[in-house]
Amino acid sequence: MTPTKAARLIPAGLLVLSAVPVIAGAVRAAELTGGAAITPDNARFFAAPAPVLLHIAGVTVYSVLGAFQFAPGFRRRRPAWHRAAGRVLVPAGLVAALAGLWMTLFSDLPAGDTGLLTVFRLAAGSAMAGSLVLGLAAILRRDVARHRAWMIRAYALGMGAGTQAVVLSAWYAATGADAHAVTRALLQGLAWGVNLAVAEWAIRRTARRQPVGGADQPFGGVERSAADS
Repeated sequence: MTPTKAARLIPAGLLVLSAVPVIAGAVRAAELTGGAAITPDNARFFAAPAPVLLHIAGVTVYSVLGAFQFAPGFRRRRPAWHRAAGRVLVPAGLVAALAGLWMTLFSDLPAGDTGLLTVFRLAAGSAMAGSLVLGLAAILRRDVARHRAWMIRAYALGMGAGTQAVVLSAWYAATGADAHAVTRALLQGLAWGVNLAVAEWAIRRTARRQPVGGADQPFGGVERSAADS
């Protein structure tokens, strides 16, 4: 596969991965706004719908729009797009992360969830919000490399739900049974770990090939024009 074809497949793959949380979020939003019956499974969402809807909206915008940051050809044809998208992505990502943290801390836990999963969620949400803030601070200092790295990490954490669906589905396919509570928590934590490992690999690969950023690398090149404008 040529580098050009691989570059085109990356955003497409990210859009596919984001489909799970986006579709699930759309269903939940329709349930909350459409007058669905309250059941033991959804009562916690109806008890405090605002953070749920904010989280869904933030995740949807962040995951879908963020995927196009990995489309170098799209960025080259629309150089001003990266800056405009960034002004949407950072607030959307922060809304998603902070609303998720609020739900983790103050909403009732779903049946079968454990304290371990709560710790993972708090760590991932805090790390995502922190990465976004550090990435924004870096580009304000015109530190393109650090900006790129922190934004890639933030996106990797934000895509955790999609990877979790893949990991849990693989577990079910391999064992024929749903994972027990602790195993499920460990698998979900593993999904965030996998995303971060891929992010670190991408950051180091890009740094080796084009240390100061390049138009053909994810999150590269356009940041330089944004910083210099």
